[in-house]
Amino acid sequence: MNIKPEGRFQVFANIVMILITLIAIIPLILLTIASLTDNSALIRNGYSFVPEKWSVYAYQYIFSSGNSVPHAYWISLVLTASGTLIGLTITTLLAYALSKKFLPGRGILTFIVFFTMLFSGGLVPTYINYTGVFGLKNTFLALMIPGLLMNAFNVMMMKSYFVTSIPEEIMEAANIDGANEFSVFFRVALPLSKPIIATIGLFIGIGYWNDWMNGYIYLTKRTDLYSIQNLLYRMIQNIQFLVNNSSSLTGADKSLGSIPSVSVRMAMAVVGVLPIVIVYPFIQNNFIKGITLGGVKG
Repeated sequence: MNIKPEGRFQVFANIVMILITLIAIIPLILLTIASLTDNSALIRNGYSFVPEKWSVYAYQYIFSSGNSVPHAYWISLVLTASGTLIGLTITTLLAYALSKKFLPGRGILTFIVFFTMLFSGGLVPTYINYTGVFGLKNTFLALMIPGLLMNAFNVMMMKSYFVTSIPEEIMEAANIDGANEFSVFFRVALPLSKPIIATIGLFIGIGYWNDWMNGYIYLTKRTDLYSIQNLLYRMIQNIQFLVNNSSSLTGADKSLGSIPSVSVRMAMAVVGVLPIVIVYPFIQNNFIKGITLGGVKG
C-alpha cells in the first residue's frame, strides 16, 4: 500500500507527539506512585511503577502533622484567584492601550515595558521598597503585590493578539456607530480575546500558585499566611533538619522512624501540582489557540 508524503509526515508527527506526551506524563505517574509507596520499600528498592508495598502514610503525615494544609490551600486559592483577576485586568488594559497607533507616547511606553524584560531592580532594592516604603511585610498583600507588576512578556503577547487577531475594521465600525473606546474594549475587543485571556490568565495563575519566594522573604512572623508552597517548603526543611541532625537530637531515632522522609517529598509534590493538573484540561483549547495567535509578531 502506497502512502502519500503527506500521510507519512502525519504518521511521523503523531509518533513524535505521542513520545513527547509520554515523556511528560510518565514522570507524573511515577511521582504519584512513589508518593503511594511505603517509605521503607521506596528507600530499599528505589522508584518503581510496581512498588513492593503500597501506603498512604505520606499523605496522612502531611495532613495530620500539625501543619494546616487545608488552610494553606485556602490561602493559595484566594491568592491565585484574586491575583490572577487583578493582574489579568491590568495586563489587558495596558496591552490594549499599547495596541492603539494613535496613543501619545506609544513608542516610549512600549520601550519601558520591553525594558523590564531585560533588566530589573534587583532583590535588595525591591525588598527595601516593599518593606520600608509600602510596609507590606507580614501581610497578605506581600504575596500579591509583587506579582501585579505586570510581566512584560504577557503584555507584549496580548498586545500582539490585539494587533493581529482583531480586525481594525470591526473597531472602526463600532466607533462609527457611536461607541467610545471603553465600549469598544468591553463589547468588541474582550469577547474576541477569550483565547489570549485564558492563556495569560493561566500564566499568571500558575505563577501565583507556584510562588514561594514572596512568602519566604516577606512572611517572617505571620506563618498563618503561608500558601501551600510555603507550607510544603517549611515541612521539607523541618524533615531535612531532623535527618541531618538525628545524631545530636535526643530520641531522634524513634521520631525519624515514623517520618516518611522520602515518600513525603513525593506526596508534597503531588499536593502542590494537583490543582494545575485538574484545571488545565478545561482551558487547553483556548490556551493553545492563544499561544499560537498571541505569539505572532505585531
